[in-house]
Amino acid sequence: QFTQPAVIEQGSYVLIGIGAFMFVVSFLGYCGALRESQCLLTTYGICLLIILVVEITVGCLAVAYKSRADEETRKLLKSSIEKYYSTPDNKDAVTLMWDHIQASLKCCGVNNYTDYQTSVKFKNSGKVIPESCCVLEGDPLKFKPKVPSCVTEPSEFNSYYKNGCFGAVIEWILKNINIVIGAAVGLGVLELVGIFLAFCLSKSLNGYIK
Repeated sequence: QFTQPAVIEQGSYVLIGIGAFMFVVSFLGYCGALRESQCLLTTYGICLLIILVVEITVGCLAVAYKSRADEETRKLLKSSIEKYYSTPDNKDAVTLMWDHIQASLKCCGVNNYTDYQTSVKFKNSGKVIPESCCVLEGDPLKFKPKVPSCVTEPSEFNSYYKNGCFGAVIEWILKNINIVIGAAVGLGVLELVGIFLAFCLSKSLNGYIK
């Protein structure tokens, strides 16, 4: 059974809201094309245009305020670690998220293992680092350390306790920057095509009605 801290719950609401909005926009386009409604198609095109403008604005703000964004992201991630549960039989969503990130990217905490000192529940476990920060054997997602003492006596040989996950994520993005840029450009092109077709069809319907 998962316990949902505020950060996960709020994130879920945001994703649900975005999904609902995209569904409504897509439904407008579908109904507009099906019913040959100039009003619905125009509304659909305007909504797509707004989405595109918002995406570009967010991207520009992220670049312009990169240092501030990094700082706030670090704070958010650190606050999530405070919810970290150390018992294998009572893992919440935050614990599972961090375990998967750390095992996959071979990192520990936001900046390093000291971030876990802010988690009261984890400190009471008697461990210095979670199992997922250790060098693992077999399936990484089973979180089984090669050296069992790693959780209490971490070193550079049996763990990744000095490697922060924030830096690891940034490094992963930079390594795959071409894919990230390609996906962003592809999405933008698809939205532009949708906007163009929506307004063209709306205009042709206007001429047909006249």
